[in-house]
Amino acid sequence: MNTPADQNAKAPVQEQHSIRAMLAAWPKIDLHRHLEGSLRLSTLAEMAQEHGVDLPSWDLEELRPYVQVMDDAPDFKGFLSKFRLLRRFYSTREAVLRVAYEAVVDAAADNIKYLELRFNPVALAKVQGFSYAEVTDWVLSATNKAQQEHDIQVRLIAQIGRDESLDVAWQVAEVAAACQDKGFVGLDLAGDEITYSAARFAEVFQWAKAQGLHITIHAGEAGPASNIREAVELLAASRIGHGVRAMEDLSVMDLLVKEKVTLEMCPTSNLQTGVVSSLGQHPVWAYQQVGIPVTINTDDPSISSTTLTDEYLVSLRNIGMPLRAIQQMILTAAEAAFLPETERKRLVEWFRQALPPLSTGALLKD
Repeated sequence: MNTPADQNAKAPVQEQHSIRAMLAAWPKIDLHRHLEGSLRLSTLAEMAQEHGVDLPSWDLEELRPYVQVMDDAPDFKGFLSKFRLLRRFYSTREAVLRVAYEAVVDAAADNIKYLELRFNPVALAKVQGFSYAEVTDWVLSATNKAQQEHDIQVRLIAQIGRDESLDVAWQVAEVAAACQDKGFVGLDLAGDEITYSAARFAEVFQWAKAQGLHITIHAGEAGPASNIREAVELLAASRIGHGVRAMEDLSVMDLLVKEKVTLEMCPTSNLQTGVVSSLGQHPVWAYQQVGIPVTINTDDPSISSTTLTDEYLVSLRNIGMPLRAIQQMILTAAEAAFLPETERKRLVEWFRQALPPLSTGALLKD
């Protein structure tokens, strides 16, 4: 299946291939990637047969429309519906270990050097009634093994669904806080931001912040710009998942600039959910130009059939972003990493040295 970058690219084939190869070789950072949206389709089919999971089909191509966005009309709830089937596969310890391990391996294969992988312990636990602590330990074990075997640094973020009870939210936050010495760095809130307010979780996230966890909140994606303000002022968010609709309120944009709140933007996902009507209308570069810290990420690489290289190519070809802006966003991602200050500064400096200079060559024109 062609990615959006393949479908929409305007450059000649040879030039396009050269640019893709160049971008693929760049060291990268992905701050916004969901474990549940990173499941290999081939793994899904294998596990279904092994564990007797009832599927519409075991043929990969027939199965693809159920778990990937293909010719679907852009729709936020339609995008989220892909998770219903995917989450049925966390039925054993071995399944969780395999999916988490492969998610990191696939990121490393795209030359991602620093990855913050988020997951919902509730979604992983509920199929077989596992405890949140159990599934968390399995994800930690798998991701630690993967980063030891591959050239990538991984940190984990626990995600809470907006539709969960406060009791569940407290349990997830407590598990994440207890695992900070094992690789947990943050807490996230995601889900239907139109129906469910984030305000009722304020105490949970303020407590998590006090325990040393960093806070990122999905906001301003399907919901209004006011949700971004709520996330920053009530839930202590230093990063926002998506934040596309910040442009609807200049005071919110001013807040992001003033407080240096970083947006974790995912162009292909935003197109598929209908948050933007076309890639040419995506505000990621415009936000950078007015001083909002912005980054480019994958969101759900399996569902969107994308890689971070694809997202860079989409940004270059379809959003019109120059290469220098993409490199700046990689450095912004390093600066926004949920790491202790000394480690973060080291990460920023490493990327400053590792990213290639953009000085000559027709392919490097702004």
